[in-house]
Amino acid sequence: MTENNEEIKNRLVARVAVAALSSPLEIGADRADTAVVKLTDLLKVNGCEVISLGAINTPEKAVQAGRKSAEEHVNAIALVPVSWFEDYLALDLLEECNVPLLFWSLPGMETGSLCGTQQLACYLKQLEQPFSCVFGEIENKECLKKAIAFLKAAALKNRLRRSRIGLAGHRVSGMTHTSANEFMLKKTIGCRIVPLDLPQLLEKAKQVTKKEARERWEKIVQNVETCNVPEKDGIYSMQVYAALKELISEHKLDALTVGCYPHLMGHVCLASSLLADEGIPLACEGDVNGALGQLILTLLTGQPTHNTDLLEPLEDGSVIFSHCGSGSFSLAENKKVILDSVRLMGQGVCALFPSKPGAVTLISLIARPDGYQCAVLEGEALSTNMVFPGNPVRVRFNQPVNDLINWIFNKGIAHHWMIGYGHVADKIRLWSSIIGNKMRLNILEK
Repeated sequence: MTENNEEIKNRLVARVAVAALSSPLEIGADRADTAVVKLTDLLKVNGCEVISLGAINTPEKAVQAGRKSAEEHVNAIALVPVSWFEDYLALDLLEECNVPLLFWSLPGMETGSLCGTQQLACYLKQLEQPFSCVFGEIENKECLKKAIAFLKAAALKNRLRRSRIGLAGHRVSGMTHTSANEFMLKKTIGCRIVPLDLPQLLEKAKQVTKKEARERWEKIVQNVETCNVPEKDGIYSMQVYAALKELISEHKLDALTVGCYPHLMGHVCLASSLLADEGIPLACEGDVNGALGQLILTLLTGQPTHNTDLLEPLEDGSVIFSHCGSGSFSLAENKKVILDSVRLMGQGVCALFPSKPGAVTLISLIARPDGYQCAVLEGEALSTNMVFPGNPVRVRFNQPVNDLINWIFNKGIAHHWMIGYGHVADKIRLWSSIIGNKMRLNILEK
């Protein structure tokens, strides 16, 4: 991705407070300071922002640690039980800063570290307080992997609660599943929808000078394999891009969607390709839920994502996903991109290319009457030909295609699939467990 402010804005960094839990009488309590330093250093090396709280062994220190965590706006608190400890230490901390907790219990037969963690976990489960536990030395790689996944999930929850998704125009008539329940979206996930006036967007586009738009267009044409569209269509696409950039800045948007089908088809696609490289997903067809799915995958993978439909299973068991051609150029296999008009309407500018191979995660999000539903798949994208005029992604799953199709119908999953590179289902599962039972998660297991 291009190194710029927008990309930095959409990097997901876990902000974590670290402390040790102990009771002064217990064996192992003297390990507290060393344990905090070691875990602090480990999490920093692995990309976290860390605030050290030191040792917590009295209610007073627990309250102080909680207040400092709240002041530092942490996403989670990582606690190292170095001995048995009183459960109210963690509870007093939570009263001051109610965030997900990670417990890293240390081995030691006489310390009671694991015993104390189990004691507290029992209590927290009854309170429905989100937490995760690992057991092992701080150098343990499996513990670290699990810990980082949980901390990323906590950071995702925090980030999404502050996210704004712009909606320009309206969702497509006949695509009811793209509707967002604004009350439930805020209650379940935390995102806020920002209505954008479509006539204002189009007027802003007209006000962008053709000279400025032409300069941008010429740079883009220089970086593609073939351009099959007239310059006037390219210039207008750049005017729309500039107008969208202005609205993104004005409303502090993290993602957006435009009701493009059918009249604006092709006029927003190139802007979507370019904004993806800046960390701002733009979903098609007024699908707020799709924009949210792309935002989740962008944050978790740090890369642009695909907006697709499931189109057709192939004889070899793989499945083709694609949309009209709004993907980032960086997602093209061999970096060969063709600029052409949009299918069906023959207007505007789309970026056409077969998508690159690699591990992928797919998300389909919809609103339910009592919450939200998130369907998740993991697979392997394979090389493909231009079997569809867009950005075809050919994915092989571990499950037989008929099982996949039956699962989709049985779970009532929507037809828009957002695709990100990398396997991040474990983090999505943890995020879902953290935000609570208003999220129904459907994952087709391997």
